[in-house]
Amino acid sequence: MRFLLPKLMLVLWLFSGTQSMALEVYVQDAQGTGLSNAVVALHGREPLLAPADTYRVIDQVGREFLPSVAAVQAGSWIRFPNSDDIRHHVYSFSPAKRFELKLYHGATAEPVKFDTPGQVVLGCNIHDSMVGYVYVVATPYYALTDSRGRVNIEAPAGNYQLEVQHPRSAQGVTQAVEVNQAAAELKVTLAPLAPDPRNSQPKTDLEKLFDR
Repeated sequence: MRFLLPKLMLVLWLFSGTQSMALEVYVQDAQGTGLSNAVVALHGREPLLAPADTYRVIDQVGREFLPSVAAVQAGSWIRFPNSDDIRHHVYSFSPAKRFELKLYHGATAEPVKFDTPGQVVLGCNIHDSMVGYVYVVATPYYALTDSRGRVNIEAPAGNYQLEVQHPRSAQGVTQAVEVNQAAAELKVTLAPLAPDPRNSQPKTDLEKLFDR
C-alpha cells in the first residue's frame, strides 16, 4: 500500500492538471446590451485542427442561411443543403475561403472544406438579402454567445489569447486571458457596430425573376 499511494497521488495530480475549467464571457455593445452570435475563441500556443471527418451543416430556409452565423474548427467541412423550393447560388469571395456552389436545390451540392482561419462571408448570387458568416478558428475551444450575449467555454487551465468576433464588428477584440478556478465573468465590449446588412438589401430584378 505504501508503494501504491505515491503512484495514486501522481495520477491524481496529472489528472487535475488537465481537467477543463469554464471561462464565462459577456459580450456587449457600447450601451452595455448583450450581443448574440458573437464568436468567442481561446487560442493556445499551437493551432489545433479538426479531425478529417468533421462536418457541419448550414441550411437555406426561407431565403436565409440557417444558422446565419457559424463557427467551425479549421479543417472542418460544411454542407450547404437548400431546403427552399427555389434554387440558390451560394458563394464567397472572402480571402479565408473562396468558393462557388452554382444554382441548385436539395442536397446536391458538394461539401466545402474550411481550412484557413478567418471570417468567411456567404452570399447568394440570386438573392442579395441572403448573407451568412462562417468564422474559422484553429482551436477546439470556441462557442457563440446566446441571446443575452453570454457564453461559457471549457478549456484546460492555462494562458490563452481570447478572440471575440461579430459580423457587425470590423476588428473584433483580442486579449490575453487565464483560465483557472476563479469564476469571474469577463466582459468584452465591441464598438462601433455597423448596421446588419441583411436588413438593408432591397430585392433586385434578378431576385424577383428567380422567385417565380
